Amino acid sequence: MGVDLESLAEATSGAVGSLLSTTILYPLDTCKTKYQAEGQAHGQQRYRHLSDVLWEAISNGQVLSLYQGLGTKNLQSFIAQFVYFYGYSNFKRLYLKRTGYKSVGTSANLVLAAAAGACTAIITQPLDTAAARMQTSAFGKSKGLWQTLTEGDWTHAFDGLGISLLLTSNPAIQYTVFDQLKLRLLKGKQNKTDKGSSPESLSAFSAFALGALSKSIATILTYPAIRCKVMIQAVDSSENGTETAQKKPRKTIPGIMLAIWNREGFLGFFKGLRAQILKTVLSSALLLMIKEKISATTWVLMLALRRSLLLTRGRLKSA
Repeated sequence: MGVDLESLAEATSGAVGSLLSTTILYPLDTCKTKYQAEGQAHGQQRYRHLSDVLWEAISNGQVLSLYQGLGTKNLQSFIAQFVYFYGYSNFKRLYLKRTGYKSVGTSANLVLAAAAGACTAIITQPLDTAAARMQTSAFGKSKGLWQTLTEGDWTHAFDGLGISLLLTSNPAIQYTVFDQLKLRLLKGKQNKTDKGSSPESLSAFSAFALGALSKSIATILTYPAIRCKVMIQAVDSSENGTETAQKKPRKTIPGIMLAIWNREGFLGFFKGLRAQILKTVLSSALLLMIKEKISATTWVLMLALRRSLLLTRGRLKSA
C-alpha cells in the first residue's frame, strides 16, 4: 500500500507554516479574541479599542499572559492544518482521478475544501474551544488544557461546533481564491514537471499578497458567524476574574445572535472586524508564504526518505 507523498508533503508544510504563524501572531490573537468576546456581554464596554486589551495586560504586569493557551492553540493549529491540507490534497487527487479532468473547477473546489474543513472542525473542536476559553480568561487566571476540557460535561468541549462547520466556508473560499489566483499567476511559466521533481511554487511576495487577498475576502463574508462563535466559546468572568459561567444558562447560537442584536444592533455582528482581518490576513499570508517556501524542501525530503526505505527493503530481501 503506497503513501501519497505529494499529499503528505502538502500536509506537513501546511502544518509547519501554521505552527510558525500562530506563534508569531499569538499576542495579537489573544487581544483580538478578548476584544470580540467582551463587548456588551457584561452590560458594559471595557475595551473600546483593540489596543485597550494590550494596555490592560501591560498596566497589570501580565504581558506574558498574552501567551496563555499558546500550547493548546499550537497543538490545535498544527493538527487542524495537517488534517485540512492532507484531506484537501487527497480529495482533489481522488476527484481528478475519478473524473478524468486535468484541473478542478471553482464549484468542485469549494465542495472539496468544505469537506476537508468539516473533517478538520470535528477532529479539532475540543482544542479550539479550550484555546478560546484560555484566551478569554482573565489575565493570569487561565487554567490548564485538561482542566479546561473537563469543566462541565463532555459536550461543552464541542461548544461552537455548529458554527465551526458553517465556517468551513471560510477556508473553502480562501483556498479556492488562492488556488485560482495561483494557477493564473503560474500558468504562463509553469512547465510540465516529472513525477519525481519539485512542484512549481510562488515567490514569497506573491504568496503573501495572494494569501492576504484571499483571506480578506473570506473573512468579510463570514465574520458575523466568527463573532458568534467566539462569544459562545468565551469564558464568562466577573471583574475580579471569578468565573460565573456555571450560574448562567448555556449559550446557544440563537441566544447569542439575539443578545448581539438587542445590545449592539446590526453593526454588533461586525464588531472587531478590522482586528479579525488584521490578524487572520497576516496569519494566513504568513502560513501560505512559509508553506510555499518549504513545500519544495519537504517534497525533496519525502522523496529521499522513500528512496532510503526502498533501498533498505531491497537489502533486507537480498540478505
